[in-house]
Amino acid sequence: MRPNIVDQVDQTFWLITGISIFLLALITVAMIYFVFKYSKKRHPVAENIEGNTTLEIVWTIIPVILVLIMFFVSWSGFKNMRDVPKDAMVVTVTGQMWKWTFEYDNKKKSDTLFLPANKDVKFEIKSVDVNHSFYLPAFRTKEDAIPGRVNHYWIRTNEPAVYYAACAEYCGLNHSYMYAPVIVIPEKKFIEWKNYTPPDT
Repeated sequence: MRPNIVDQVDQTFWLITGISIFLLALITVAMIYFVFKYSKKRHPVAENIEGNTTLEIVWTIIPVILVLIMFFVSWSGFKNMRDVPKDAMVVTVTGQMWKWTFEYDNKKKSDTLFLPANKDVKFEIKSVDVNHSFYLPAFRTKEDAIPGRVNHYWIRTNEPAVYYAACAEYCGLNHSYMYAPVIVIPEKKFIEWKNYTPPDT
């Protein structure tokens, strides 16, 4: 069973946050210590301080190791997000100023994203005008919508609930209003909705 994308993103976030807080505390304590230890009051006459090769090696190697850890953890999540399950349902996402349009395999289009519960879904993302960014906060996924190019990622939907999609890249005057409801419903109801054709009036 492949890892959950939401869990991977959250774990990466907390790992980086934890490392950052630790380093901030370490550097702050060291700075305060040296401010007092080498203050003018304690050392009225300036002194030359010799370098310490061991210390310089340590403070070079440790950051390199930490950066590599963060890279590999992040890369693992990114690779999973790109590795789309073969049976994933495909939804074409089109961004334009200033709305999202969703198209399903039967050519049905909607400005609300309806998805079946507990299903793998691949989004093929494009734009018809300027750069946008298709962001699903609840699923921790985001990808640029670029004119002339199709990007993608996939998610695994949860139990029925209402979420939202947003544009995460400034795209003009009404960028802040570029939201779309994301409604996850039972698969049976989704199939009924997708195949429903309004009667001619």
